[in-house]
Amino acid sequence: MATEERETVSLIGSDKVEGTAVYGADETQIGSIERVMIDKRCGKVSYAVLSFGGLLGIGDDHYPLPWQSLKYDTNLGGYRTGITEKQLQAAPKYSSDNDWSWEDRTRTRGVDDYYGVIPT
Repeated sequence: MATEERETVSLIGSDKVEGTAVYGADETQIGSIERVMIDKRCGKVSYAVLSFGGLLGIGDDHYPLPWQSLKYDTNLGGYRTGITEKQLQAAPKYSSDNDWSWEDRTRTRGVDDYYGVIPT
């Protein structure tokens, strides 16, 4: 199946989301989406994990962003968020997958609180 066949005006394949640039409030690229976290029960995307820092993927930090804090911007060809790079640097993050537990509701609640969103 061709890549173009895996998306519509409102739907996109997860493989096309991964690697997409994320732009901050000032339209500066602040990172790229490494993966999306999907709620198994309802099927909705809950978080996008933003990769930021490091060099060529080495030493990157990973920032869970509530999916609802991102909006796709066709002019930028990526996702836009209302935060700045400086705000991102103070956000909840982890350096490796072993440093984060998605089952720890305190951590995910901290992410939601930091970005001022109410989980759906």
